[in-house]
Amino acid sequence: MSQWVTATVVEHKSWHADLFSLRVQAPSFDFTAGQFVRLGLEDAEGQRIQRAYSLVNAPHESTLDFVITRVPDGLLSPKLQQLQAGDNLQLSQTASGFFTIEQVPDGDSLWLLSTGTGVGPFLSMLHTQAPWQRFSQIKLVHAVRTEADLCYREAFLALQEKHGKQFHYQPVVSREPVKGALSGRIPALIDSGELEHACQGTLNLNAQVMICGNPEMIKDARHSLSAKGLEKNLKRKPGNVTVEQYWK
Repeated sequence: MSQWVTATVVEHKSWHADLFSLRVQAPSFDFTAGQFVRLGLEDAEGQRIQRAYSLVNAPHESTLDFVITRVPDGLLSPKLQQLQAGDNLQLSQTASGFFTIEQVPDGDSLWLLSTGTGVGPFLSMLHTQAPWQRFSQIKLVHAVRTEADLCYREAFLALQEKHGKQFHYQPVVSREPVKGALSGRIPALIDSGELEHACQGTLNLNAQVMICGNPEMIKDARHSLSAKGLEKNLKRKPGNVTVEQYWK
């Protein structure tokens, strides 16, 4: 059973009206990049409202980072959006989840496919040594609706500058033209070959793919990858596609 502790907001960053990040300080605990915790606030009746959010920061960083989309009629996210530096919230310990690099088999390339806030756990992973040591090529794909949704873009560009040809950051924007970005949905870009061309890589049996984000994207991307012979990675049967399922 998770223990709940009090965390304090140290920074509220607004990406746009419905997308924000909270950086918080909490009692230290261990986690593996890719895992999630639950954030909670009490309602008017004193009942805890809680939701799962991936940790965006690296495990060695003391300040915890969460990227959150405000759901207009949501019970928790509008309240989280109102928090500012100095405000408190509740945080579950320990972290949970198996969406980690350790669960991914070896391969030549690692493809990180995400939509929206699903890019968060990938930034956590990329700030550890494991992916850079295990894979000769890493492709990060972040699909969003508008350019303003490309949260942490500067951090990914900095990683691209640092790691050179080992890393490729590929934004995908569906509702407006953006320089350097593809247009459309990830599954369609896999089907057409546009994604591989833009990332200068091949989705074959030597590739490992991690997917996090919208459940419909995950379902459709798995279908597109299966057509290429890339099947889901399971403990009893290692494969090429590892997915984050806690959104369901």
